Amino acid sequence: MPVYSVSDAERQMKLPLFFDEYSLRHYLEKTAGRTVSLTLTENSSSMISVKIHGRSVSLRLHRLFLSAEIGVLAEIAEMIKNKKGKTPHISRFIKNNAAGIERRPKRLKINAHGKFYNLLEIYDSLNKDYFNSRVSARITWGAKSPRRAVRRRTLGSYFKDDGMIRINPVLDSGKVPRYYIEYVVYHEMLHADMDAEAAKGRRSVHSKEFKRRERLFKHYEKALALEKKN
Repeated sequence: MPVYSVSDAERQMKLPLFFDEYSLRHYLEKTAGRTVSLTLTENSSSMISVKIHGRSVSLRLHRLFLSAEIGVLAEIAEMIKNKKGKTPHISRFIKNNAAGIERRPKRLKINAHGKFYNLLEIYDSLNKDYFNSRVSARITWGAKSPRRAVRRRTLGSYFKDDGMIRINPVLDSGKVPRYYIEYVVYHEMLHADMDAEAAKGRRSVHSKEFKRRERLFKHYEKALALEKKN
C-alpha cells in the first residue's frame, strides 16, 4: 500500500463525513427532532435563515458552516428547536471567519485538471459506466486550505444548490491510488444522481438503496480497506 503524508491524506481519511450537505442535514434532523429542508448558499448578508412549518423547518445556511465545529452545529440544531435561544458559538464563528467570507469570489472557478489526476476524465468514465451518462453535475478540485484547516474538511462533497461536486485537493497526489479517487468521485456522483431521483420526495442520507448502489463500484471493497488501514 502507498505511504501517505501524515499531515494531509491520513488525517483526511479519518475525518467524520458529516461536513457535506446530506449528512449535515441528517445531523440537524436527528439533533433537533425536526424534518429539515436544507439549502446551502453563498449569501454573506444572511448567513442563517430559519422558517418553521409545524414539525418541519426550512433552513438556508451559508456554505461556510460546512467547516464549523460541532459546538456551532449543535447550536444551529438548538436554534431550529428554539429560535429565541442565544447563539454565542454561531456569532463567534461568523466573526472569526468574516474576512474569509469577504474574500470569497461570487463565482467558483472550475478546475478539474490537477497535477496528478484529471477529475473530468474520471467523472466522464464513471458517468458512462455506472449512470448511463445521466449525471449532469459539474466537478472541480476544491480550493486549497491552510494546513490548520485541512483536518476539518471532507474528501468530497456534492452541493445540489449549484449542482457542483468538489473534491479535496489533498487527494491530487501520486501517493493516492486512482481507484480511491474514483471511489470518492463515484460516491458524490451517486448523491447527485439520487438527489435528482428523489426531487419529489424526502431524501434519506446514505439510505439502504444508496449503500446498495455504492457497493456496485468495482473497487468498493479495496477502497474501504484502504480507508481502514489509514
